[in-house]
Amino acid sequence: MALLYEYVTPEQLAGFDRYKYSAVDSNPLSVYVMHPFWNFVVKFLPKWLAPNLITFTGFMFLVVNFLMLAFYDYDFNASAVGHAHVPSWVWVTAGIFNFLAYTLDGVDGKQARRTNSSTPLGELFDHGLDSWACIFFVATVYSIFGRGDTGVSVATLYYILWVVLFSFILSHWEKYNTGVLFLPWGYDISQVTISLVYVVTAVVGVETWYQPVLFDFLYRDLFSFMIVACSFMVTLPMSLYNVLRAYRSDSLKHGRVYEAFLPFLSPVLFFVLSTVWVLFSPSNILELQPRLYFLMVGTAFSNVTCKLIVCQMSNTRCQALSWLLLPMAAVVTLAVSGLASDETLLLHLWTAAVVLAHIHFGVSVVQQLSGHFGIRAFSLNKPNSD
Repeated sequence: MALLYEYVTPEQLAGFDRYKYSAVDSNPLSVYVMHPFWNFVVKFLPKWLAPNLITFTGFMFLVVNFLMLAFYDYDFNASAVGHAHVPSWVWVTAGIFNFLAYTLDGVDGKQARRTNSSTPLGELFDHGLDSWACIFFVATVYSIFGRGDTGVSVATLYYILWVVLFSFILSHWEKYNTGVLFLPWGYDISQVTISLVYVVTAVVGVETWYQPVLFDFLYRDLFSFMIVACSFMVTLPMSLYNVLRAYRSDSLKHGRVYEAFLPFLSPVLFFVLSTVWVLFSPSNILELQPRLYFLMVGTAFSNVTCKLIVCQMSNTRCQALSWLLLPMAAVVTLAVSGLASDETLLLHLWTAAVVLAHIHFGVSVVQQLSGHFGIRAFSLNKPNSD
């Protein structure tokens, strides 16, 4: 098949050839519980099973969860008082699928080492899908509480989503500057907790989450507080500390402070543009189409993050501005100025464009790196071994 587009430059390909994986995982839950469990699980996988196929299957479990909840709770109203609630079997399925996705995300690398098939493509594919999975995970969890008087407003969830997205990119920004991926503690804890919460919701019903945890502090408030606190009190300080330590020891990968913070330019501009649309939308687009708007934001952010991961792994300079910013600015201008007669249609078209552009980018990069390393993305057979 002809190459779709060469997104990865020759300089980056040369950087991938020199790449060595370096990560630190100090989370007790991960080290003492999950890794032994994953070591046990991987023994049952056939050795012909490609690690990237495991990664993609895990990702698709999260996509199915997102689509399943979109069918039963498209507008995030199902958990509110007076609305038909999501069936219990859906919550059980969501819990199982979420844990399966988490498990497969943990065993893919072990399968790669077990079959002696570890490549930079595998890491890029894994982390790239993880960046996109953020939106599917957050939107599915939101359905537990939903909107309305007993839930979380879509505006609040919008900003929580951005907190999650920036928390994710922080780890890769950290590696971009230090060369080491410090795996965040919050990931493992959140995956196990939410998998259990889905199942508990099926048993006790969403009405349970209407009740206060302590005094007037509701479960929805605990949900919001835990995400924000984990990001600002753990993830952000640790990332800044590790990068500052590299700066003081004169070991920053990209030298100057400006270069160190360059990866944040495009994400911050995306945040500004999408927030301008939310605040000045003539039809209050976030209230009308929250799920679609979240999908658009999460996908655009994933595209920027994936390009940072490419630069981080190839040890090349991060692109200052994403090309998606230009059409995004045009779309926001059309929306907030009232020039677009149908804002909902505009959002549908722009979301479709962003999703297709991101898929095109992903397929092109996978195809390009597969050709460069002489491998197949989803098979352990070499291209010339048929």
